[in-house]
Amino acid sequence: MVVDVITDNLGANPVEELLDRSGLWALRFLMITLAISPVRLLFKNLPVMKYRRMLGLFVFFYASVHLLVFLVFDHYLNGAYIVEAIAISPAVQIGLVVYLILIPLAVTSTNKMMRLLGKRWAKLHNFVHTAALLSIAHFVFSEKVDISVPLTYGAFLVCLQVSRIILNKRKQIALLKRPHLQHDGEFEA
Repeated sequence: MVVDVITDNLGANPVEELLDRSGLWALRFLMITLAISPVRLLFKNLPVMKYRRMLGLFVFFYASVHLLVFLVFDHYLNGAYIVEAIAISPAVQIGLVVYLILIPLAVTSTNKMMRLLGKRWAKLHNFVHTAALLSIAHFVFSEKVDISVPLTYGAFLVCLQVSRIILNKRKQIALLKRPHLQHDGEFEA
């Protein structure tokens, strides 16, 4: 995107092109990030988990670029234009909610914050699923004519969620089949 800005290679509507590209990359990285857990459960020895946080930060980076293009280049930092866009556009309203969800996820993505929040960290980071669903809705409302691309991403998200549910159920069943330690110290089958 930076090279295309410098070389003036963004087409007839450069602001819309930048909005589209930054939003699409934020969504792509969000889908890739969500795909890591099912991939990890399917392929146990694949070292993908160590990249999940970094990919999540890529989501936040591209979402921030998307927001900045909207605020600076599309609305010229004009408060009245921005408030009007928020008031009348469901796409802008949903996009703002998604960004507000992503902020605490990005801020708490450090090891120190994980330790500080404890079990609450996982509960907070489960909001990434809400952000993903709302991102699809934002994309659908942003499209003026053809919603086939956002629906394709939506179908991919549904597949990820279904696979996550199935794989987690299998994991729970496998854990239940393991021998337990009883109160008196003997193993129970």
